[in-house]
Amino acid sequence: MNIPAHAPLHLLHSAATGTLATHARQPEGFPYPTLLPFALDARHRPTILVSRLAEHTHNLHADSRAGFLVVDTPDDDVLSGQRLTLLGRFEQVEPAQELVRRYLRYHPDAERYLVLGDFSFWTMRLERMRYIGGFGAMGWLDGVDLDPLPPLDFEEESAMLDLISSHSALTAKLQVMGVDRYGVDLKIDAVRTRFHFEDAKLNTESLRAALQDCIERYAE
Repeated sequence: MNIPAHAPLHLLHSAATGTLATHARQPEGFPYPTLLPFALDARHRPTILVSRLAEHTHNLHADSRAGFLVVDTPDDDVLSGQRLTLLGRFEQVEPAQELVRRYLRYHPDAERYLVLGDFSFWTMRLERMRYIGGFGAMGWLDGVDLDPLPPLDFEEESAMLDLISSHSALTAKLQVMGVDRYGVDLKIDAVRTRFHFEDAKLNTESLRAALQDCIERYAE
C-alpha cells in the first residue's frame, strides 16, 4: 500500500458530486447507483440532501448500507486519476443550523429544495475505504484512518471564515466554502479548488498562520 498522506481526504474535498450505490428494493438486492451532489461534515464524512420520494432514499430506509464513489480524472484519464470508494451506512440527521449553513456554502442552489420541506440530510458513517491514486498507489483503509484528529467545531471554523472574509480584495476574487485542519475549500471564478496545508494544523495559532499563507497566495 502506497498512499500519499491525506490523499483520500483531499480528494473528498475536491469533489462536488459522487456516485451513491444503494441496495435496490426492486429488483431486490441489486446495486442501485445514482449521481448526486454532496458536502462534507466537520469529520469529512459525505452528507447528502435527498428527497423522500427518491428511489435511493427508499433504499436507504430499507438498508442503510451503501457505497459512495468519488473520482478526479483530469483529461478523462480514469486509470491515471484518483478514485475513492467509501463503504458504510448512511444515517438521517437533523438539519441543525451548522449543518445547513455548511451545506449551502458548498451548494447554494440547494436552498430551494430546503424550502420545499420534502428533503432530508443523510450522513455516511464510514467503515472502510479503497483509495486508488494511479499505478502503485492504492490500498484499503479503515474509516477511522480518514482523519484521526478532532474536527474543528462550528465556532472555530466560523472564526477562520471571518478571518478570510475580512480581506475584501481577496473575497472579491474567490468564495470560501470551508476550512479544516488540512486545507481550505475555495471557488475561484466558479471553479472549485483546494488549498492544501503542508501538514495538519493542530491548534488555532498554526491554523491562522496557514490561512495567512492562503490569503497571501490569492491576494497577489
